Amino acid sequence: MSVKNIVKASLLLSAAAAFPQAQAATFGFGCISNTSATNCAIGESQLFVDVTDAGSNQVLFTFTNNGLDLSSIADVYFDDGTLLGIASIDNSSSGVSFSEGASPGNLPGGNLVGFTATAGFLADSDAPVQPNGVNPGEYLGITFDLLQGVSYMDTINALQSGTDLRIGIHVQGFADGGSESFVNYVPVPAAVWLFGSGLIGLVGLARRKKA
Repeated sequence: MSVKNIVKASLLLSAAAAFPQAQAATFGFGCISNTSATNCAIGESQLFVDVTDAGSNQVLFTFTNNGLDLSSIADVYFDDGTLLGIASIDNSSSGVSFSEGASPGNLPGGNLVGFTATAGFLADSDAPVQPNGVNPGEYLGITFDLLQGVSYMDTINALQSGTDLRIGIHVQGFADGGSESFVNYVPVPAAVWLFGSGLIGLVGLARRKKA
């Protein structure tokens, strides 16, 4: 790809970050338990949650496992925020079966990052736990009612704050039999992404060539 095309692509990415889709957002997860670097890397690369405006003052959280490596989302936890309570759980993905409530009652290792699950804001897979969790190619939907006067965008802003609303998942079924805990990422600003990818340097190079 030419420097010109790379610069153009970077500007498009910046614009997309500045004007996100109003009705949907996707968050990845960062590993907090760090029992196995390999398992943490698998979870961070293939586990996501899509947050969608479901209408009627509800928000849908869709957890997906988009990869080939063995792993299974077995427990889902929410730490406070804009939500009133679980309205429904979508188990329509083949092989997935979840119910409200979770054991243990807080995200394993959540104390490491001050994560405290809100009572009633949790769900886990039914026995047998790992087969009924969210395995590769599967999904789980959890719809929440919002607090009165709170909007979908308030929920997105709360997630982006990194403190007002957090989502934790406990993942089992890795190839080595281990498990790990993850908390949703705070989205990275476009400028930080450009710096980390080295594109800022290419932008500068292009400017010098033009001059």
